[in-house]
Amino acid sequence: MRELLRRAARVPFGVQILVGLVAGVALGVLARSMGGTADDPNALTTVLDTVGSTFVQLLRVVVPPLVLTAVVVSIANLRQVTNAARLAGQTLLWFAITALISVAIGIGLGLLTNPGRSATIDVGQASASGTQGGWLDFLDQLVPANILGLRASTSVEQGADGVVTGSSTNLSFSVLSLVVLAIVIGAAALKTGEKAEPFVAFMRSALAVTQTALWWVIRLTPLGTAGLLGNAVASYGWDLVAPLAVFTVDVYVGSLIVMLVVYPVLVKAHGLSARKYLSGAWPAITLAFVSRSSVGTLPVTQRVAERNLGVPREYASFAVPLGATTKMDSCAAIYPALAAITVAQLFDVQLGVWDYLLIAFVSVVGSAATAGLTGAVVMLTLTLSTLGLPLEGVGLLLAIDPILDMIRTATNVAGQAIVPAIVAKREGILDVEAYHAPRGRDPLALDDVDRHDVRATDGTREEQGSDGTRVATPA
Repeated sequence: MRELLRRAARVPFGVQILVGLVAGVALGVLARSMGGTADDPNALTTVLDTVGSTFVQLLRVVVPPLVLTAVVVSIANLRQVTNAARLAGQTLLWFAITALISVAIGIGLGLLTNPGRSATIDVGQASASGTQGGWLDFLDQLVPANILGLRASTSVEQGADGVVTGSSTNLSFSVLSLVVLAIVIGAAALKTGEKAEPFVAFMRSALAVTQTALWWVIRLTPLGTAGLLGNAVASYGWDLVAPLAVFTVDVYVGSLIVMLVVYPVLVKAHGLSARKYLSGAWPAITLAFVSRSSVGTLPVTQRVAERNLGVPREYASFAVPLGATTKMDSCAAIYPALAAITVAQLFDVQLGVWDYLLIAFVSVVGSAATAGLTGAVVMLTLTLSTLGLPLEGVGLLLAIDPILDMIRTATNVAGQAIVPAIVAKREGILDVEAYHAPRGRDPLALDDVDRHDVRATDGTREEQGSDGTRVATPA
């Protein structure tokens, strides 16, 4: 048994994920053939759901300490970086540029295919979603509620007669709040100077411990992939997709155009290999597809951005967590544009040029306004309410949302990896050799000393370990 485990460990990680994908589809088809419903699933579907959800939950558990320690350490290391403000500005600018391109593709596909005209769905059964977004949500998510960035929500359970039968309180964290909190702490440590060195050293040690724990969780990815994809196949079928088939195809086509055409063109325009970009970001993209969680995929996205795409750790620790909350080219651009056109056509509402400009505006700015909130439903309600379209249209699209969310999240994460690489290349700090290096080495494995070459702003090459130590050598 031990020898079998050793042989399995030597199998390339990408191959392991591929095996998990195939196994997930096979198990999902088997579970679907066994019958069962969403309210009463069969045993295999329950097992797949449990395995997949447990894996995502483990990833999410690692996210808060990873974001907090990584951003604090990266801010503390900014004393060696002279253009930190420019990096932040360039990051936000490229977030907006790629979002604008994405929403244009979404609107173009919607006008070309008219997804609402071909939909066979009864609008009389539509109901407004209970989850909605507003422009003030950004400020609410921006200010941390406490030192851990935790937020509590209470739900009340009522019986058929309206009598309260119980209540439950759920705790959740806002990644955006954690990023803001970590930036403040890191800036304070930077300002304090020498007296803060023991604290910064502690945060570096905590980051190293967190990365080790993260590696353990990441090694479960093939198993989690099988559970997540298997449950998706078992739970959703063509009978749900058929009434909105054109809309579904549009979302997938639009997302694939952005991920496989727009992003490669952008990296090619900056003198980088499109093939190396896709192969480098692929571990994060595949995990995002099956997990449907940018936050859950965040540790892997940051990992591939640093090791595969050559983004300096100081910058990646800031840009990737920020992107996981505000960089959503599919959820916040392609999807709401197509959904707004679909809902307008379903309810016979004519959209004019001004309405399409509003869709573009909401897509570029609105992802920040809904940062940290759940899924694309919030972004969709924000778009529909801004255009004055019936919010009942949201309920018509919810049935197939999990199917769409797979490709949406994959595209989001692909964008969260590409922008730091583009900005780093433009600013001359990208490790181009690491970007174009062969992909034979497992990008997600942690070495005893996790060394990372980065290009310093003064033209020297710096070799940095996970403990934050740096040795400058001539470039």
